[in-house]
Amino acid sequence: MATAKSAPKTVIKPLDDRIVVQRTEPEEKSSGGIFLPENAKEKPQQGKVLAVGPGKLLDDGSRAKPDVAAGDVILFGKYSGTEITVDGAEVIILRESDILAKVG
Repeated sequence: MATAKSAPKTVIKPLDDRIVVQRTEPEEKSSGGIFLPENAKEKPQQGKVLAVGPGKLLDDGSRAKPDVAAGDVILFGKYSGTEITVDGAEVIILRESDILAKVG
């Protein structure tokens, strides 16, 4: 399994049902053992949750509790979220509904 880069030092506090995720590193070699050149690597659709917002605001004024927590490893859609750079680290901010599954 690939590992994640170091997390940004700046504290990011997502709002509502948004989640801050750091992608895991792309695999260096294929499952068959072939080393992949830099231009052949795809961005992984897996990452570690760094921060979670308080939850979606419901019509009655309460908040829906998020299903993920900081530290969880998740799978998300290829084109989900917004990529930003914070303290030199690339992170993605996405909505909880963009998460496909928790890993592990």
